[in-house]
Amino acid sequence: MNQNSNQYLAEAPIGKLMMKFSIPCIMSLLVSSLYNIVDQIFIGRGVGYLGNGATNVVFPITVIALAIALMIGDGCAAFLSICQGKKDTEGTKKGVGNSIFLLVIISIILMIIFMFGREGILHAFGATENNIEYARDYFNIIAIGIPFFMFANGLNSVIRADGSPQFAMISTLVGCIMNVILDPIAIFVFHWGVKGAAIATIAGQVVSAILALYYLFHTKSFKLSKNSFKIKGSIVKRVLPLGISSFLTQLSIVIIMGVMNNVLVKYGAMSKYGADIPMTVVGIVMKVFQIVIAFVIGVAAGSQPIVGYNYGAGLFGRVKEIYKKMMIAEVCIGVIATICFELFPLQLIGLFGSESDLYNEFGVLAFRIFLSTIIFCCVVKSTSVFLQSLGKPVMSMGISLLRDFVLSVPLVLLLPLAFGVEGPLFSGPIADIVTFLVVVIMMRHVMKGLDTQMKKEEV
Repeated sequence: MNQNSNQYLAEAPIGKLMMKFSIPCIMSLLVSSLYNIVDQIFIGRGVGYLGNGATNVVFPITVIALAIALMIGDGCAAFLSICQGKKDTEGTKKGVGNSIFLLVIISIILMIIFMFGREGILHAFGATENNIEYARDYFNIIAIGIPFFMFANGLNSVIRADGSPQFAMISTLVGCIMNVILDPIAIFVFHWGVKGAAIATIAGQVVSAILALYYLFHTKSFKLSKNSFKIKGSIVKRVLPLGISSFLTQLSIVIIMGVMNNVLVKYGAMSKYGADIPMTVVGIVMKVFQIVIAFVIGVAAGSQPIVGYNYGAGLFGRVKEIYKKMMIAEVCIGVIATICFELFPLQLIGLFGSESDLYNEFGVLAFRIFLSTIIFCCVVKSTSVFLQSLGKPVMSMGISLLRDFVLSVPLVLLLPLAFGVEGPLFSGPIADIVTFLVVVIMMRHVMKGLDTQMKKEEV
C-alpha cells in the first residue's frame, strides 16, 4: 500500500479521469439526495401534504449533521489528495485517523443535543399546529440515526479520494435501495405513516455506515494504525479549513430554510394560499434543487482528488484544464435543469401527491421563479469546491457565504415586504446573479496565479 498507486492521477487523460471519478460521485450524492425525495413521495401519497410539511420542518437537522460530516470528510479528502501529491504518507494517515475520530465523537454529541432540544428546534424551523405531531414522530426516529448518517457521508468523501469512487457509490446506493424498499412497506402495509418513513431512512443509513467501516480495513493508498487516531491539533487545523466551504454551503441551507419557513408561514397566512401550502411547496422545491446540486457537486467533488493531486505535484496546466472541462459540464447541467423547471413544473410538483389547485399554482410559481437562474448557481457551487480542492478555504468560504448567507437571508426577509408570500422566491435568482459576477472576477485572479506558478516551474 503506497501513494504511488495514485500516480496515474498526474498522467492519465483528464477527461477519462473526470468520468471515472465524477460519475460514481454523482451517483453517491444523487442517491443521498433521493433519501428525502423518496420519503416525500411516499409520505405525500400515504399521509398527505401535512406529512410532507413535517418532513420539511425536520429536514434541517439532517442538513446540520451533513454540514459537519462534509466539513470533516471533504476537508480530509482534500488534505489526503494534496498529501498524496506531495508523497506525504504520514500526513495522509494522521489526517484520515483524526477525521474519523472527530466524526464519531461529534455525531454522538449532536444526536444527544437534538434529542433534548426537539421542541425548540421544530418551532424554530416553522412547525405549525397542523403538522407538529407528524414532525415530532419523524424527528424522534431520524435523530437516532444521526451518528450512522454522519459516519457514512463523511467517509464517502475519503473513500473517493483514496481512489475508490465505485465503492463510495455502492455503499450509498445499497442504503438508498433499502430505503426505497422499506418505505412503501412501512407506510402502506404496516400503516406506520411518517414513523415508518423515518425507520426506513435510518435502516439504509446504518447499512451505508457498515460498508464505510468495512472499507477502512481495505484501503488502497494508506493503512491506519492506533496512532493514526490520536488527535493532533496541527493536523485538525489543516483538515477542517479545507472543508469549511462544504460546511457553510450546507449550514446556509439550514439558515435559509429556517428563515424561509417562518416567512412563508407568516405571509402565507395572509394570502390565499394559507400557512401550510407555501412552506410545504418550497420545501419540495429545495429538495428537487438538491438533486441538481448532486450532479453539480458530483462533477466538482469527483474531480477533487485529481485537482488536489495535480496541484500538490505542481502540474498547474492540468489543474487549469480540469477547471475548464468542469465548467463545460456544469453549464450543460444548468441548461437541462432550467428547461425542466421552466417547462414541466406542474409535472414535478405532481410527483409528490395530488393536491388542490392553489397548491399546484404556488408550486408552478416556486419552480419557475426560485430556480430560474440555476445555471449560474451551478457555476458558483462547483467553483467553490474547486477552490477548496486547491487548498484555498478562504476564497471557497467567501463564495458560499456571499450567495447562501450574506445575500439570500436578507433578501428572504425583505422581499416579502414588497411582494408578499411570493417575495422569497426571487431571493434565489438575485443571489445567483450577483455571486456569479463575483466568481468571474475571482477566478480570473486565480487563473493568473496558476499561470505565474507555471512560469516559475519552467524556470
